[in-house]
Parts: sequence; structure tokens; C-alpha cells
Amino acid sequence: MVDPIFQSSNYQLARKLLDASVLRQNAIASNIANAETPGYRRLDLAPNFASELRARLTSGMPGESITELKPTLVEDSRARSVRPDGNSVEMENELLEMNRNSVNYDFLTELVSRNIKQLRLAITGRAG
Repeated sequence: MVDPIFQSSNYQLARKLLDASVLRQNAIASNIANAETPGYRRLDLAPNFASELRARLTSGMPGESITELKPTLVEDSRARSVRPDGNSVEMENELLEMNRNSVNYDFLTELVSRNIKQLRLAITGRAG
């Protein structure tokens, strides 16, 4: 009875976006930790993740195809070296990305929590 709710495309989408948000936070933490490492190249989510997710959502069976998609980290090819030693981490940009990612994560967790609270209300008749 509850399984179809967790198999819905909205729930699966939120889950994948949360996975991506956690992975991006790990990349940002690694970038900040290595801001002074000579030759370090900035990491980020694979740029094709968002387009792949969008394509799978518009296909005929989004629920099944979304579950197979895995966000991955790659070296950011768009990041330019900001120092003579080849390091491509710009601390200001990392802090900005960290804040943006945090807002996205908070929004997604609130969305999932609200859906679970509605399910609890439907089952028990109580909000809390």
C-alpha cells in the first residue's frame, strides 16, 4: 500500500536530487580542503547529470529510468587555474556554491518531509 508512494516519480526525483546534493556537498568540501594544494583541479557533479535527469523525466517511464541514474563527480573542465601552480579552486565561488547547495538541500528535505507528514496524517488522522 505504501510502496506505490515511494515509487512515484516525484519521490524518486526528490531522492535523486538529494543524492546529487549530498555528492555536490562532498565535492565542495574536498575543493575547500584542497584550496592550497598545488595542481588540484576542482570537482563537481558531472555536467550531464541534470540533462540526463531531465531527459529521463520526459520519457515514457520516468520512475524506472530515474532509479538507474547515478550522480557522479568529475573534474570541472570549465574551471580555470587561478594560481600559477595550476590549482583551479576559487574560494569565493566554493562558498557561494556551498550556500546554494545548502538551500537546495533544505528545500528538498522539506518537500520530502511534508509528503511523509501528509501520509502519516492520512494513515493516523493526526498531524504529529
